[in-house]
Amino acid sequence: MSQPQWTPDPQVLEQSQITALARWFVEHKGLDPDAVNDYGLFQQWSVAEPEHFWGGVAEFLEAGFVTPPRSVLSGSGVRDAVWFEGATLNFADRLRIGADDRPAVIVEYEDERSETHTYQQLRADVAALARYLRELGVEAEDRVIGYLPNCYEGIVAFYATASIGAIWSQTGIDYNAPAAADRLGQLDAKVLVTGTGYVFRGNTFDRTSEAEALRSLLGSVEHTVVVPTLPSTPALSSSVSWDDAIAAGGDGPFETVPVPFDHPLWVLFTSGTTGKPKGIVHGHGGVLLEQLKSLGLHSDFRPGETFFWYTTPNWMMWNIQVSSLLFGATAVLYVGDPLYPSAARLWELVDRHRVNVFGTSPGQILATAASQVEIPACESLRLISSTGSPLPAAANQWIRSVFGDRVPISSVSGGTDVVGGFVGGSPISPVWDGEISARTLGVALEVWDDDGNPVVDQEGEMVITQPMPSMPVKFWDDADGSRYHDAYFSTYDGVWRQGDWITLTSRGTVIMHGRSDATLNRRGIRLGSAEIYDAVEALPDVLDSLVVGIDRPNGDYWMPIFVVPSEQWDEGASADRITQAIASRASKHHVPDEIILTPAVPRTRTGKKMEVPIKRILLGADPAAIGSIDSTDQPEALRWFEDYGKTRTDLV
Repeated sequence: MSQPQWTPDPQVLEQSQITALARWFVEHKGLDPDAVNDYGLFQQWSVAEPEHFWGGVAEFLEAGFVTPPRSVLSGSGVRDAVWFEGATLNFADRLRIGADDRPAVIVEYEDERSETHTYQQLRADVAALARYLRELGVEAEDRVIGYLPNCYEGIVAFYATASIGAIWSQTGIDYNAPAAADRLGQLDAKVLVTGTGYVFRGNTFDRTSEAEALRSLLGSVEHTVVVPTLPSTPALSSSVSWDDAIAAGGDGPFETVPVPFDHPLWVLFTSGTTGKPKGIVHGHGGVLLEQLKSLGLHSDFRPGETFFWYTTPNWMMWNIQVSSLLFGATAVLYVGDPLYPSAARLWELVDRHRVNVFGTSPGQILATAASQVEIPACESLRLISSTGSPLPAAANQWIRSVFGDRVPISSVSGGTDVVGGFVGGSPISPVWDGEISARTLGVALEVWDDDGNPVVDQEGEMVITQPMPSMPVKFWDDADGSRYHDAYFSTYDGVWRQGDWITLTSRGTVIMHGRSDATLNRRGIRLGSAEIYDAVEALPDVLDSLVVGIDRPNGDYWMPIFVVPSEQWDEGASADRITQAIASRASKHHVPDEIILTPAVPRTRTGKKMEVPIKRILLGADPAAIGSIDSTDQPEALRWFEDYGKTRTDLV
């Protein structure tokens, strides 16, 4: 297509924050004036001049340094960069921006009940819980963890933890205790904040027994605070209620402790593809700058607006959700199934709460389109963002059929790794259906072929060649940095490999082809194959198994599990046992779409399952051409997958 399907309104282009920042750079940092109205030129400059760019973002968007930095960027290379050395700040400090009587957080439930919390209440609750945590002996870099649904109290607990320089981490309460403990149990946390249950698709899930089981697996936890997220559930033993914890904290001012720029803010977990999930540690300053850029510039988000992204605490979008409060804006949380009781559910919420920026997934958009339900006017809506999987052109077309050119849809792709976006849209960038508009500001993204050569208009590995402030401070429990190195730098020396298979077009857009590694990314939730294998291969019915995830051309995500049956395989019962085992050991999100019997699971000569080659073979790659035949002792098993892939005409 030679012309984009959507172009920015000239007035919006003129008044956007990106345009204002570009003009500021022209005046203060020597940016070429032609770049003010040329996103491509601005993006190139932001990569070529990282000190000017990120220093300008911090100044223009008011990062709020308590102690100014001695330098913006020092160190060498992507991995060893040091950002804003000497600076102090606190991520939570920007909660001061919100006006007292402005709604800070609105929580809506499946049954349309909603609750509203103002900034005055939020700051008071954060301050009270922070004082309570200090009374419990929580100090800087101690860990406070959550086992919660998407709730107001989770936001309070996170900001209270951050305000005193402690470290927050959480899993959703839908994770079963062993899977949650695989993550949270690594942190030796002092305090657990847990819910009691949740409602999903009209069904009630009492999780008190699971919370008790989790606590029994966390030997370091000294104190438990219980949030009654499901009324009329039994109390946990030896715990304090949320209300009592807030009351114990008492009244007092909202305060934050200045910490160094790279002081740990939270731990987010990888998906656990090869063993237990790895804990990614991000710093206060890096996350703050990434959110100021991503939300403030690419979404053109402003104080006084309302932000809603459908998410759960298991996904990094929860962290983006709470970051909208950095702007003194209103964050809308939804607790429940996004398609229940109808596919119009989220759109009704957008309309009712006058949402300005709405984030969702391709699956939700396509499900709504297929259902043919009536969509409300959503008169305040000005931007839809989508992430979690590639956005098919049909989704863009449906959005325009409902909202016309008034509401663009911005396809975004990033990662838990940097808690932000590598590629996405902007208010001054056109949109081509089925493609992502551009590389985001400050991101030195290239596409490399198998030999490490940059390519354009050709599929390849997505790499980042220059540092970003929100790259991990470290991995948890990785004293020598070896796991961090292996995760991102083991393929290309000194260059970050993200694990996405993409095309960078000659016009600067990006086409996503899915994960190039073994990480599963189902409806925006990253899942670990190791957790699935732990459940399945413990069954006597199964000798071996392999799971892959494939983005179909129609926007669906297909996640089958291939199983080598044992002699005890029961045609009528074994598949049900697999499903139940996965749901019990991990979560319902991990349950595969299909269970397919296979004679063997190919492995490398070092014993690793060949998940990535199998995915590529199912998509039509020749096993010999991609080097798989030479790397295994089981070529016949690879040929079985090649033959099976030819029967699946729905994959390409």
